[in-house]
Amino acid sequence: MQDRLNVLSNGSSLSKEDRRGVIAVIKAHSMQRMLKVGCAAVALTAIGSCRGAAWADETKIPIVFSGGHETDRRDGGRPVVLVAAGLGVSPELFREAFRGVTPARGGPPSRAQAQRNKRALLKVLGPHGVTNERLDEVSDYYRYRPERGELWRCRPARAQAIVKDGRVTRIEITEAGAGYSSPPKATVQGFEKTPLEVKLHFDKDVETNGSITAIEIATEKESAKSPARP
Repeated sequence: MQDRLNVLSNGSSLSKEDRRGVIAVIKAHSMQRMLKVGCAAVALTAIGSCRGAAWADETKIPIVFSGGHETDRRDGGRPVVLVAAGLGVSPELFREAFRGVTPARGGPPSRAQAQRNKRALLKVLGPHGVTNERLDEVSDYYRYRPERGELWRCRPARAQAIVKDGRVTRIEITEAGAGYSSPPKATVQGFEKTPLEVKLHFDKDVETNGSITAIEIATEKESAKSPARP
């Protein structure tokens, strides 16, 4: 067809019938291209509409957290799980080390008492790689005065529930938080009967120690559990 177009443009002599044939071919080719472009545009519009409809069906609702700062009754209010993780030891080992400590009563310990307590802690923790400097760093980070209504350092988590077709389909964590000593209770406003299971992560980095790693919809898991024995 390009040759025929060149013939027309060069003004070569063609019969009237040949000219009509060439023009008909050009028009047919143009119509085919227009149809292809039009079909592609319609297809893209349909795909965009479908995606938009799917996104429009999803609603994001903030998760409400409560609690998450409970301590073992054996620990006298100390966040042992956080302190132990920050030192890189188990809570059981830290509790063993703390048995040699004499807590101060009614105020801060004297210098001599503080030194005795530190020696008692390092006697047990030292062989596991805990240095005097690291013990001071972690202890100071989680130090607080509950009698004044204080709480150890923590950073609240944030998450949102994705709701589609009237039910919670998944949970997205937007801020993992830190400083949780126990899994906080997580609820979705308007879907309070949807049980959520919060999982925590503990490590030596105090910025991520006690952070939330996952929030799972526990409905299926709970229903799969066998009934408790009487």
